[in-house]
This record gives sequence, C-alpha cells and structure tokens, in this order.
Amino acid sequence: MRPMVEFCINRLTPDVEEIKEELELDPEVDVLENSCLGNCEVCAQIPYAMVNGDIVTGETAEKLSENIRQAIKDYQKEMEDLFDLL
Repeated sequence: MRPMVEFCINRLTPDVEEIKEELELDPEVDVLENSCLGNCEVCAQIPYAMVNGDIVTGETAEKLSENIRQAIKDYQKEMEDLFDLL
C-alpha cells in the first residue's frame, strides 16, 4: 500500500502547494486535496497535512515537508516489518 498524504484546500498557501505538487510527482505516494479535513483548529494555526490519517505539522513549509517525508518513511518501514512477519 502506498502512503496517502491529504491537504486541506484552506491551508494551501503557495509554499504548501509546492510541497503538494512535489509529492504528486512521486509515484510511491497518493496525494489528495480536500475541501476540509476537519482539523480547523490546527489548520488555522500552522501548516499541516494528514499522512495516512495522522496529522503532520511544521512551523515552516520546509519543516512540514521534512515531517511528511519522515512520516512516509515510518509508514513504509511499518509495512516492510508487517510483510516480514507474513
């Protein structure tokens, strides 16, 4: 399964849009843009995305990008570990 990264259109500032577009080029990641992710309190305060249903934030777009990539790596490791058990 590929990791899924979701963005709220209300928080798609130009720098967050750039992150979304970069991730869309990665064939190993599914990217969605939603009208609302239901995390308005977080959305109003800090750049964020959802990675496989978990909120990922960053004080800056650069930090958000780093944190999203780390969450993707963590997910991929979990999937590898799971498949190793099978």
